Amino acid sequence: MKRVLYALGWLLLATMSCQCSDGDNDNPNNPDPQTPDRALFVVNAGNYNASNASLTIYDPEGNGYDNEIFAKTNGYKLGDTAQSMSIHNGLGWVVVNNSHIIYAIDLKTLKEKGRITGINSPRYICFHSDEKAYVSAMYGDKLTIINPKNYSVTGTITVPKNTAITNATGSTEEMVLLGKYLYVTCWSYEKNIVKIDTTTDQVVGVVEVGIQPTSLIADRNGKLWTLCDGGYEGSPVGYEAPTLCRINPETMAVEARYTFAKGSYISKVRINGTGDQLYWLNNGALYSMEINDSSLPTSTKIEAEGYLYALTIDPKTNDIYVADAIDYQQAGIVYRYSASGQCICSFYAGVIPTEFCWNN
Repeated sequence: MKRVLYALGWLLLATMSCQCSDGDNDNPNNPDPQTPDRALFVVNAGNYNASNASLTIYDPEGNGYDNEIFAKTNGYKLGDTAQSMSIHNGLGWVVVNNSHIIYAIDLKTLKEKGRITGINSPRYICFHSDEKAYVSAMYGDKLTIINPKNYSVTGTITVPKNTAITNATGSTEEMVLLGKYLYVTCWSYEKNIVKIDTTTDQVVGVVEVGIQPTSLIADRNGKLWTLCDGGYEGSPVGYEAPTLCRINPETMAVEARYTFAKGSYISKVRINGTGDQLYWLNNGALYSMEINDSSLPTSTKIEAEGYLYALTIDPKTNDIYVADAIDYQQAGIVYRYSASGQCICSFYAGVIPTEFCWNN
């Protein structure tokens, strides 16, 4: 397939080591990018209320990249505060939080095929089938059910809310589908992981893990892992040390709990392609441990530059990708490392690279 990425970007990425390039690969003479056979999408949140969210595409085989791919192919900006992206059935689904829009884009042409609106502050989307998916939201104690085929909202699921704050809106965040069950973290002012039977769309289990569970992944043994950020000083639900928890999804019980120093900023738990190595960010640095380790690591996985803000692991090669948002105003930088921690290359993304999404 024709590669999307401009010759300038290919040359820059192929010749540099771990130094970022001098340009961001924006070439007005090639306004019609297409997705390479295998690609990494970078979701750039942009600044809140600035409507400068964007998508970057990177070719891990050819080391080419391209920025603002949505605007270039569609003629209009992505919107305000992009949050995440998922891929299903040949389409990339881009969730734009503060614009309250989910775009469906053709993965070959990157042009919009449809959109879903009417969901307040959507965060993540998890696909159950071609005709059913679930959307989490920052504000509200509900998951929204959508039909991806016709871009419609078909229902909602109310999740248990923390009763300690009577006026809290509730919040749902990251999701994992295991068999017929959907698991979702309840984040802002919440403490729970919720289990939903997708055949009935009813809540069938709840486990309290810690204050504000954020990211959620499953390992090779079918166990769930979540990071709880611990809240903040003065929070009405309390303030505690952040934790990494392993959960048995069948019994909905916490099997292991790893505790960080109070006040640490913990985020983005991720897992490698074989499902046996965990990665996360702690105060802007990358850490890693095996799923059977009995204690947290004492040293960082890599000596990365800057303050790391986003993280993904290549599911095929186990290469590590981390992003530095720098000052949250200029273009961020994505660094690529081998599984052993050797820097391979780096490239510019958009403003505040916040999430990644793999195609193949």
